[in-house]
Amino acid sequence: MERLKAKYTPLRSLEEALALWQSSTARPPLEAEELPTQEALGRVSAEAHFARLSSPGFMSAAMDGYAVAARDTFGASETSPKRLKVPGQAVPVDTGRPMPPGTDAVLAKEEGQEAQDCIEITAPAYPYRNVRTVGEDIVATEMLLPEGHRLRPVDLAALLQAGLTTVRVRRRPRVAIIPTGSDVVEPTACPPPGTILDSNSTMLEALARDCGAQPLRHGIVPDEPRALREALRWGLREADVVLTIAGASVGRRDFTLACLREVAQVLLEGIAIRPGKPTILAISQEGKPLVGIPGYPVSAYLAFKLFAEPLLWRLQGLEPPEPQYLEGLLGRDVASPLGQEEFLRVKVGRVGGRYIITPLQRGAGLLMSLVRADALLRVPAMSEGLAQGSEVQVQLLRSLQEIRHTIVCIGSHDSALDVLASRLRRLQPRLSLSTAHVGSMAGLLALKRGQAHVAPTHLLDEATGQYNVPFIKRLLPERPVVLVNFLYRLQGLLVRPGNPKGIRGFRDLAREDVVFVNRQRGSGTRLLLDAHLRALGIEPSQVRGYHREEFTHMAVAAQGASGAADCGLAVASAAKALGLEFIPVAQERYDLAIPGEFLQEPMIRALLQCLREDEALRETLQRMGGYDLRDMGRLMWEGP
Repeated sequence: MERLKAKYTPLRSLEEALALWQSSTARPPLEAEELPTQEALGRVSAEAHFARLSSPGFMSAAMDGYAVAARDTFGASETSPKRLKVPGQAVPVDTGRPMPPGTDAVLAKEEGQEAQDCIEITAPAYPYRNVRTVGEDIVATEMLLPEGHRLRPVDLAALLQAGLTTVRVRRRPRVAIIPTGSDVVEPTACPPPGTILDSNSTMLEALARDCGAQPLRHGIVPDEPRALREALRWGLREADVVLTIAGASVGRRDFTLACLREVAQVLLEGIAIRPGKPTILAISQEGKPLVGIPGYPVSAYLAFKLFAEPLLWRLQGLEPPEPQYLEGLLGRDVASPLGQEEFLRVKVGRVGGRYIITPLQRGAGLLMSLVRADALLRVPAMSEGLAQGSEVQVQLLRSLQEIRHTIVCIGSHDSALDVLASRLRRLQPRLSLSTAHVGSMAGLLALKRGQAHVAPTHLLDEATGQYNVPFIKRLLPERPVVLVNFLYRLQGLLVRPGNPKGIRGFRDLAREDVVFVNRQRGSGTRLLLDAHLRALGIEPSQVRGYHREEFTHMAVAAQGASGAADCGLAVASAAKALGLEFIPVAQERYDLAIPGEFLQEPMIRALLQCLREDEALRETLQRMGGYDLRDMGRLMWEGP
């Protein structure tokens, strides 16, 4: 295989990169093309458009009634009514129809008392009453729309009304999208082992369409310089902008940078942002922009939004839409590497009159962090982090209206929460349940700080044998809180089918040949594990994988299903979902802790009603397995 390698030069700051990119890609908008007006929705006018016809083009009745000459009605009153002959002096007319010759006003039907061949009126009509005059809406030759206007549905109607059946618009920018990688395959339900599904291409195509551009997707290019060079030449022939996906780093099979250098001038070979550091910016000899998009999905999204999207708007003669921002309080401390501007995905919720910003997981490969995110929080390059409780500004990814109707749920994870969120949305389309999986203890602390409406919790107090109540009394001694049961669930050890290691219980976790995967510190599952290890006299250091943490039961199950771990502690539904065997060890009570001041809020009342009354929710949870719903929606405790 041909070898082409290159090392990165020192990283540029995001501010420098954006300024260089904008100056290097500055150019006039794309040329015009003519389209049928009915097909021009969302396109940008390439010139000012002027009316060919007036609208209305004739005097017409504005309502059903009688067309009259206003002068014939003068003098009519309650004491001295006038009679007008029908159809001579008063002609029946329908809305929108031309006014008969000699008439200049319309009387509503109820204004004339019909009597044989005439109507009797008791009030005069003034000229042009209830009449649409020629050009009332549009006058021939007037400008309808300026150049650089993005056409809306009402604009298309106005153009047609004014006699313009075609319209000159900017040509849509063509965007070549070139996915690369010998281990990348087309999306399929059954990918070959060790391969990566190409979902980035679809995401970038959709983002391009959102900007009014026309995406052109190339087939997946293997890690071969010759194939990549051919694909780049195809992109430069067919498109106005070229995006490559992956291969932009300095691994053994990363050839994008070297191939870009052969067809273009590389402006930047990496940017001091996280995620998205390996982004490459280049300009071809013909002046066409090329962007080397990183392969991780979050990096790919950010690179497109920062560098491709503004360019595509400007090629159509438009400025990029202004982002919406919101200020709120940061829910927890955030550490960040010095020297790189970081984009954190965050949840946003309105709790007690304040907006609370909760960071999500940070990995560049975590696509679901974007799916779940409400906003992006930018941490400056020269900052080492942000303190909990500090006022921060975030860029919204969802509308403010959606955020205002969001129940913020922070605490223990269970897949049943996703089912609850889906059912709530079905029953109450305005509402959403936003969950952050941080563990039971962190969820109660979020309630204490006023950062959540609801905290799912399953903390067992070893001294009393009670669930949740002792912890709430200790952590929130002065705050009214209720515990509403969601469900009882089975916790147990998850092992691979056939249980090849012969694991029977917690004592086996101390064996040298058993690899365990744990839940994060502060989770109820972690506390359950620690209690059993203490009872058996097993030290955490004796358990291989004790410090390897996952944040959800499904993530634990995934490690077992993949063979990365022999065993993990999780709920029965997670084992069933991924086809693992399950060794039950405890049934635990899984409650929703809710501060008393939120109980009368419509959102929380809707949530509790769903728990108590929705049979479809119960049926779905029963099918998932491992749940006991005998107390679902029941008030279990109220304090202090």
